[in-house]
Amino acid sequence: MTRAVLSLGSNLGDRITHLRAVVADMTDVLVAVSPVYETAPWGGVEQPDFLNAVIVVDHPAADAWAWLRRGQRLEQAAHRVREQHWGPRTLDVDVVAVFDGGRDVVSDDPELLLPHPGTPERATVLVPWLDVDPGAVLAGRGPVRALLDALPPEDAAGMRRRDDLPLRVGATP
Repeated sequence: MTRAVLSLGSNLGDRITHLRAVVADMTDVLVAVSPVYETAPWGGVEQPDFLNAVIVVDHPAADAWAWLRRGQRLEQAAHRVREQHWGPRTLDVDVVAVFDGGRDVVSDDPELLLPHPGTPERATVLVPWLDVDPGAVLAGRGPVRALLDALPPEDAAGMRRRDDLPLRVGATP
């Protein structure tokens, strides 16, 4: 069994539609879907606010590279353009962590760093991840709750939960 934690983000176009497209595409492998959060952009680039969420997916035949390629395919379908580091995007699908048979998958390949190196500093990933897995642990870094608690309080305080924007098709707020 290969399970992955994927973070989703969008701040261009119909943001919620971009995130819902990922959930719809992943229906066959979906284990959990976090609430959606509206967040200020991260990385110092002036741009619109993001919608962020985390999903957990699982498939016995998928490895870390399969999750990366599937996310990239969805980004391409949303016409993502990579012009500026930390810049605005229609859709961002990051492979945060992968587990194979319950064991952490670690990768130092520049194309697929696992666990995702920015995770410990991003409340936009940690908060929704804890929504779907309160006992989550990030390989080499420790409990996700402890990582979140180590961030400045304003990081999580600046996130607005958007229960009016469910990701599951047919779900009600």
